[in-house]
Amino acid sequence: QVQLVESGGGLVQPGGSLRLSCAASKSIFSINAMGWYRQAPGKERELVAEITSGSITNYADSVKGRFTISTDNAKNTVYLQMNSLKPEDTALYYCNAAFMARRFWGQGTQVTVSS
Repeated sequence: QVQLVESGGGLVQPGGSLRLSCAASKSIFSINAMGWYRQAPGKERELVAEITSGSITNYADSVKGRFTISTDNAKNTVYLQMNSLKPEDTALYYCNAAFMARRFWGQGTQVTVSS
């Protein structure tokens, strides 16, 4: 089992920045991959960014160049730095961990981009 706790969501104006945090209950060295997904109203959940235990990153085309995923191994935490936010980035953002052939999810944190 892996428990994930997200934080850092909120309301921001277009062009602004936010940093999401996800604290894991296990050492992230033991987790195959951690990532961020998002789900907007009426849409399917989609991958935003992912980082493997070997530090290989993968981003959705829509966020490349604007979002950065990173980890702090000492804190068992994964971050999503989001810059140049757009209204279409508005969604519920979920942290995800791939561990022992299973996927675990956080409770989600809301990001709203609006003027």
